[in-house]
Amino acid sequence: MAEWSWLWRVSLMVVVALVVITPKTPAHRGQEKKILAEKVRQLTYWTKKNRVIRMNDIMFNHFVLETPRNYSVIVMLTALQKFRACLTCEHAAEEFQILADSWQGSRAFSNKVFFALVDFDESPDIFQMLQLMSVPNVLHFSAKRKFTPDDIYHLAERGITAQQMSKWVAERTKRRVVNTRTRQPTDYYYPFKLGISLALIGGLVYVLKWKRKFIFNTHLWAVLALGFVIPMISGHMWTHITEAPFAQSDTHTGRTYYIHEVSYFQLAAEMYIVSLFHVCMTLGMVLLDTAATSRMMVMKRKIISVSSICLFVIFFSWLLSLFRFKEPNYPFRILMD
Repeated sequence: MAEWSWLWRVSLMVVVALVVITPKTPAHRGQEKKILAEKVRQLTYWTKKNRVIRMNDIMFNHFVLETPRNYSVIVMLTALQKFRACLTCEHAAEEFQILADSWQGSRAFSNKVFFALVDFDESPDIFQMLQLMSVPNVLHFSAKRKFTPDDIYHLAERGITAQQMSKWVAERTKRRVVNTRTRQPTDYYYPFKLGISLALIGGLVYVLKWKRKFIFNTHLWAVLALGFVIPMISGHMWTHITEAPFAQSDTHTGRTYYIHEVSYFQLAAEMYIVSLFHVCMTLGMVLLDTAATSRMMVMKRKIISVSSICLFVIFFSWLLSLFRFKEPNYPFRILMD
């Protein structure tokens, strides 16, 4: 396996070196300065709009491969189309965006380093030219036009986080990307869990202080049992094992998604949504049982029965709709699609 990895690195280095060092028609010195100034101005303008520049074939050839060039370009070559279902690509793109944002906000920001992204489905010729057979890949194109094996970022060895990539970028560009660490977006997952835990502990202490007979209360233990079972069947352990983020942001539109569209992956927020559906369905069944076994007035029992049935059916229908959203071939539905 190590031999194949070494062979791939050497072949990629040779291909990129040949592509980059291919001689171009020399231009007049004044014309070169004019072209270079225009290239830097255009790249700086795009960087201010979006820290990661999305490039096609023409842009890649003109701004990355062709001379003159007095700047370095960090390029991520990946496949982000939804039908590719490449979770590693999505995660790497998010970290790459964080890295570019951190560079923009650091003191070392200048027009000497730019970040770009190339999608396979938008520019397959670039992947064919570089003979790339897998994604994602991160390459460094230096202003010195000398491509070495160190200009290939090895995700499997170095890691996929923005913090780890920033160290490599600093090594290759001789510039400190950020002062101390990359600026990660706010994660509300653990503060939310801490708040829920503190609320439960506070409620338990309050009850223990005023009434201790609750220990023998069957309803309490039923609620505690449901409090354990519902998160488990809603995917809590799966999100914990996969270390799923609370939500997911689209690097292009800036929108935040709380439900992942792929059936084999689940976000932490999605687990809480499914848990809420299960809680409401359980509440509907408990109210229905209460209405059937209590000695309340007949009209009141009918109202509670109808309300509980509606509560169960509505939330069960939403749960099936969520399944159909993640798996379009899911055959069952109630009320809504």
